[in-house]
Amino acid sequence: MTINPDATHHTTDAIIIGAGPCGLFTVFEMGLLDMKCHLVDILDRPGGQCAELYPEKPIYDIPAWPVISGQDLTDRLMEQIAPFNPVFHFSQMAESLEKLDNGNWKLTTDIGTVIEAKVVIVAAGGGSFVPKKPPIPGIEEYEGKSVFYAVRKMEQFRGKDIVIVGGGDSALDWTLNLQPLAKSLTLIHRRDEFRAAPDSVAKMRELVASGAMVFQAGQVKGLNGVNGALESILVEDADKNQKTIPCENLLPFFGLTMKLGPIANFGLNLHENLIPVDTEKFETSTPGIFAVGDINWYPGKLKLILSGFHEAALMSRQAFRYIYPEARLKFEYTTSSSSLQTKLGVDDDKKEAAQG
Repeated sequence: MTINPDATHHTTDAIIIGAGPCGLFTVFEMGLLDMKCHLVDILDRPGGQCAELYPEKPIYDIPAWPVISGQDLTDRLMEQIAPFNPVFHFSQMAESLEKLDNGNWKLTTDIGTVIEAKVVIVAAGGGSFVPKKPPIPGIEEYEGKSVFYAVRKMEQFRGKDIVIVGGGDSALDWTLNLQPLAKSLTLIHRRDEFRAAPDSVAKMRELVASGAMVFQAGQVKGLNGVNGALESILVEDADKNQKTIPCENLLPFFGLTMKLGPIANFGLNLHENLIPVDTEKFETSTPGIFAVGDINWYPGKLKLILSGFHEAALMSRQAFRYIYPEARLKFEYTTSSSSLQTKLGVDDDKKEAAQG
């Protein structure tokens, strides 16, 4: 697996929008047919909803797994696709898509990464995760300058007065990660109770007790600054007492919501914010663009991870015809094909163990 390579322009066989379970299994099916994939996801890790919304919640309808958590399923899928070395572009949104004169597709993300490929597979679940914004007057002026809803480069926060707002895992994780870099760090949550992992909360309280950071119960009510550069924030506690806190960077972590986002502007036919596909190739109204998982629609569609896996398998065979138009498509079983087992890195000892 490769994460966020330095180059801003990439050429590959297939672009997958979304790194949830269906996007990850698509890498596997494409890899069996010698197609390389780059994946774009607005989250900072693989797994989509499974990893972000319910990493510890049990899932009961994955074949051969009577019960498996969202995070464990993600970890297993990542292990399964490792032989194909997919390239991940995390913390990025697929912003625009255009057809080039050479027949390829060019996708550009919201931070300027450009990926060129012969096919595009939309595996975006219910859409892109976008941050829930706090109801603070005038916050738009500061967004992207001194107010950030995600951390993409930790170094940009070195030596700054940082305020993090929230009580979940993201807020606590970034509190612990950024505290060593910050000039000062304050965590604000409306009450002195947290939804985050107990270990993270305990470590945060240790930092507060040692004077390395500050915790303030309350809510942010106002921002003070000039031309998008924050200088301080106004915080109000439960008793309506207000105080001003120095702040150069504000990081609100209020959770995520899902929207179709820029995909709605890709020129695809839509059905109630879903992408219609055929049930033979799972191709959209635009040749060379496919959709698998919860983002697609067809008569009888079931929004199950299992269904998305099935769709990825059939879709990959049509994608092969775009990427290798002159090649013969051969159907093989991983249980009996030595060439597929070689791609998967299956050695003789593993073969004997499976047969024994």
